[in-house]
Amino acid sequence: MNILFIGDVVGSNGRRRLLNNLPRLKRQYGADLCIVNGENSNESGTGITRSDASDIFARGADVITGGNHSMRRADISFYSENEYILCPQNLLYAEKGCGVCTVDMGRYTAAVINLMGTAFIENHKNPFFRLDEILKEVDCKTVIVDFHAESTAEKAAFAHYADGRVSAVIGTHTHVQTNDERILPGGTAFITDAGAVCAENSVLGVSVDLAVAKQKYLKPVKFCTAEGPGYICGVLVQTDREGKAVNIEKVHAEFR
Repeated sequence: MNILFIGDVVGSNGRRRLLNNLPRLKRQYGADLCIVNGENSNESGTGITRSDASDIFARGADVITGGNHSMRRADISFYSENEYILCPQNLLYAEKGCGVCTVDMGRYTAAVINLMGTAFIENHKNPFFRLDEILKEVDCKTVIVDFHAESTAEKAAFAHYADGRVSAVIGTHTHVQTNDERILPGGTAFITDAGAVCAENSVLGVSVDLAVAKQKYLKPVKFCTAEGPGYICGVLVQTDREGKAVNIEKVHAEFR
């Protein structure tokens, strides 16, 4: 099974570039399942709305995952209305749970889990224990986890904890594609961060001048997303019939 995972889509520029290129990327990589992290896909660069999600689904995404900005433009009802739009299952204010879905494509069935770390970020429920609870209820051999976290150590520890029990742990949130994609001993694919869909001349997708002012003066700044050429980052994970990862490769497509 070929799973194409696209990293954090940032703002209107990132969303527009994703919409223009996703069908081509799916064909290029022979994707059976396409997952997109859309928690920053609103034109503001934070959050996601019904319109944003509708656009992403229309261009070929099967599942949209989220993170710490999931509730910035929506509430929990937004996620309960569509089972394929996920927010982290361990959020304290998501008691009903909107972080797991099963995608049945006939030939293939896969579960997608969305969890968030707790180090250097909002302190929600422990994702390690939450994963244990979720896996008791999941009845799929292929299981993909979007682990939205700040700490590289927490991401790596979580991936090893999940090794052999899920097909892939794909890190998101930091918007910088890392160079450590690998398959762990138990057959779980892992990368610390899949990267982002954003302008190259930016600071994680944010306009450079605004990001510099924020870091230099530590004053409140209303961020705007950067425009211009950039890239679409993600990973392709290939699994066997038992749901074990047999390959993981970075996806990095430039756009003009």
